[in-house]
Amino acid sequence: MPVNAAQLAAGANYQMQSYAANDPIDQVNTDKPFMKWLLANKQEVVFGNGVFNEKVRISNDSNYQNYSGDDQVTYNRKDVVRQAPFQHYEAHDGFGLNETELANNGIILTDDREAVPTDAEKIQIVNLIKTNRAALKDGFQENWDLEVHRDGSQSSKAVPGLDLLVSTTPAVGTIGGIDASTSLYWRNNADLNISTSTEGNLTAEMEKMWRACTTYGGMIPDFIVCGAAFYDAYRKDANQQTNRQIVVTGRSGVDADASTDNVYFKGRLVVWDPTFEKLDAILGAITYPWTKRCYFLNSKTLKLRPFKGRWMIDRTPARMYDRYTHYFGVTADYGLTINKRNANAVLSIA
Repeated sequence: MPVNAAQLAAGANYQMQSYAANDPIDQVNTDKPFMKWLLANKQEVVFGNGVFNEKVRISNDSNYQNYSGDDQVTYNRKDVVRQAPFQHYEAHDGFGLNETELANNGIILTDDREAVPTDAEKIQIVNLIKTNRAALKDGFQENWDLEVHRDGSQSSKAVPGLDLLVSTTPAVGTIGGIDASTSLYWRNNADLNISTSTEGNLTAEMEKMWRACTTYGGMIPDFIVCGAAFYDAYRKDANQQTNRQIVVTGRSGVDADASTDNVYFKGRLVVWDPTFEKLDAILGAITYPWTKRCYFLNSKTLKLRPFKGRWMIDRTPARMYDRYTHYFGVTADYGLTINKRNANAVLSIA
C-alpha cells in the first residue's frame, strides 16, 4: 500500500526523536571539546526584547576614609553594576526528499489519507530518514562548532564566538555594549608570541596568565583548550621538566613507552581541539594561527545561552503546492555571553 505525507512525517519524527531523546546536539563527538564544554555548561534563558543582559560589576566604588574623634565623614551611593546586552542568533539545517527519491527507495507517496503502509515501507522510511538524519546532525554540529569558535565577522547573522569574547586584541572593540578600549576591567588576558626556544619559558608564561585570570575575584579557569602546535610545545616543555622513574618488571629487560596519555596544567587537563586546525585551513594566514593558541576559560563567566523553547527544534514544514518534495530540518536559537572577561585568557606561541 502507498504511504501518505502524514505517515512519512510520523516515521521521520519517530526517527528524529530516537536521536533527540537526550537533545541530539549534546551527543557530541570527543573531537569537538570546546563545543562539548559549552553544551555541558549551557543555561537556557529568554532574550527579552531580543537581548540577554549580563550584570557586570565594574568597581567597588569605595568611600573608604580615615577619621578620628568627631571628624566628619561622608557617604556615597554605590554605582557598581553595568548591564552588558548580548543578542541571540539563529541557525538552520535541513534536507528534502522528493517523491522520485522515495519511490526509488520503495516508498510510494499518495495524498490518500486512508492509506496504510506495509511493514516493508515502514522499515524503508526509518532507514532512509536514519541516513539523512545522521548527516543532518553531523553537518549541523560541524558548522555550529566552527561558528562558536569564530569572532562573528564572517556574517552579521553569525554569533560572535570565542575569538571575540576572549580576543587576541583584548583592548579593541565593543563587546556586550561595553567599550574595551576605555574600560580596563573589560579586557581578557592575553600573552602572545611566546618563545619556546628556552626550556621552561612556555610553562612560566602560562603561570603568569593563570595568576592574571585569578587576580580579580579569584576565579580559577576550569577548561584549558589548545591547538596541536601549542599542545606539542607544552608537552615537550612538561617532559623536559618532569622527573620520571623507570619501573623494572619481574621479567628480564625494561618496558619503555615514550608516548604521553595526557598532559595537565594546575591539575586541569590540557585538551587538544582539532577544530583549531580546521579554522586555520579555512582562514589561511592570520596573525595568530589557531594551531598555536591556547585558552584558559571559566564556565561561570563564558556561557552558551539557548533561547528557552527555541533550542534544537525539529521542523517538518508543509510541502509546497508546486513541489512534490517533503522537508525536514532543525533550528537553534541561542547566544554566547560573557560577564567577566578578565577571568579568561588566550595564549599563543611564536
